Amino acid sequence: MPPPVALLALSTASPPNILHQDEVAVAARSLLQDRFPGFDRMAPVFSTAGINTRQSAMPIAWFFEPRGWPERTEVYLQVAVDLFVKAADKALAEAGLTGAEVDTIVTVSSTGIATPSLEARAMERLGFRPDAARVPVFGLGCAGGTTGLGLAGKLARATPGQVVLLVVVELCTLSFRMDNLSKADIVATALFGDGAAACVLRAGEGGFARIEGAAEHTWPDTLNIMGWRVGGSGFGVIFDRAIPPFARTHLRPAVDAMLTAQGLEVGDVDRFVCHPGGVKVIDALEGALALKVGDLDHERAVLAEHGNMSAPTVLYVLDRVRREGLPTTSVLIALGPGFTASSVTLGAP
Repeated sequence: MPPPVALLALSTASPPNILHQDEVAVAARSLLQDRFPGFDRMAPVFSTAGINTRQSAMPIAWFFEPRGWPERTEVYLQVAVDLFVKAADKALAEAGLTGAEVDTIVTVSSTGIATPSLEARAMERLGFRPDAARVPVFGLGCAGGTTGLGLAGKLARATPGQVVLLVVVELCTLSFRMDNLSKADIVATALFGDGAAACVLRAGEGGFARIEGAAEHTWPDTLNIMGWRVGGSGFGVIFDRAIPPFARTHLRPAVDAMLTAQGLEVGDVDRFVCHPGGVKVIDALEGALALKVGDLDHERAVLAEHGNMSAPTVLYVLDRVRREGLPTTSVLIALGPGFTASSVTLGAP
């Protein structure tokens, strides 16, 4: 029987530009009111999103000029690599390891296109070995942190003793655009932030948690619920207003099935660690998982301080939960394009 996969370290990293929600609301009105006829009806989302501050790849003044694919990509390549290095450095230091000791690098990002991918661009700065395996993953959206952790755990389990580094980087704010506006674009402007997270895993003893299982569930005929639409100036967001009611109605049977396959049920879970996609999504998750209102307190705090950063957000929540003290059994849950629920089960070391 292979040894358990230990989660040795976890770190987060944010870009330096802080966006205060009240300032973003004023800027959005200035930029979008004349371009989007229904802006006044949408404007309350800035005050009801449950967000106080966010961090952004660029200062707010950068968004006042139209930006095309080349400019967005240039920013993505520069800032995403910097955040990759910062998050990975912190995680490796916590694990007492160096880049030269990493055997496999899993990179998760869906908010920009990089070929060569981010870990290749960071190899010299982090001292990765030339024979390190690279696994770049694109397209998972908000589920990327959870699915990436599950994938990294499987790779570590398959090669006992080898070090697997997971780095998740998203620059969601680069999707802000002033052309072809939709209601979803306005909501995204009120929600999105940027950030990165990194984890170090190895099959064996130690760490602050062990990965005991991972599972996904994709619902049929749900491709239009969440994702990107590609336009001339960059990515445009697809958000369906039905996400919270969909989660409230359909998530519990999917979670039950994912846990049953691991010999567990909802009552065995001491703490659900959820991706806080928005206030209404958090409310829906508490309802679907039969939690008390307010149980997902760290989720609300991360949303308030960082906004929805897509894939790394759930790892920010996990970092807060583990600093408080992880219970015996925790389950990460995130919803992403597909439409997919992704889960990872963690046990105490």
